[in-house]
Amino acid sequence: MSAIDDLIAQIEDKRLRERLKLETYKIAKEKKFGLVFEEHLPELTPLYKAEVRKGNLVAKRGEDLANLWRVLSISDGQAICIKQGSNQKSKFSVEELVAVANFGEPIFPTLVPMDRVQNGPDDAPWHILIEADNYHALQLLEYLYTGQVDCIYIDPPLIN
Repeated sequence: MSAIDDLIAQIEDKRLRERLKLETYKIAKEKKFGLVFEEHLPELTPLYKAEVRKGNLVAKRGEDLANLWRVLSISDGQAICIKQGSNQKSKFSVEELVAVANFGEPIFPTLVPMDRVQNGPDDAPWHILIEADNYHALQLLEYLYTGQVDCIYIDPPLIN
């Protein structure tokens, strides 16, 4: 936008110059120009099977992951937590909390067998259903089964 501002400043007609300044200001408020960075919260992943421990970043189960707490202590199934970005403290039952990981933080997922379906002989190609965050599931498959996976079908996101 600075190049446009420089060009507008060179206009001798004061009325035209002011009108163009006003119009470019309106456009700049509605649209972003140049290098644009998206403004959003970092991606978070709930770790439903992870044990809630002192120091964990947590959220209440079933609530927005943007509402985060840090566990200060745990005693008798109760967690004392402090709200991220404030000094507000609160007590929650450990069962109502879920550990949360920020995108990029190391987590250690595992594949846990839930059921088995066999539609052919033992030496036939087999299929597996993985219920997980897509990114983490793909990381795990790459680590455990490099060169052994022929096809991956990733479900599309649900649209509310």
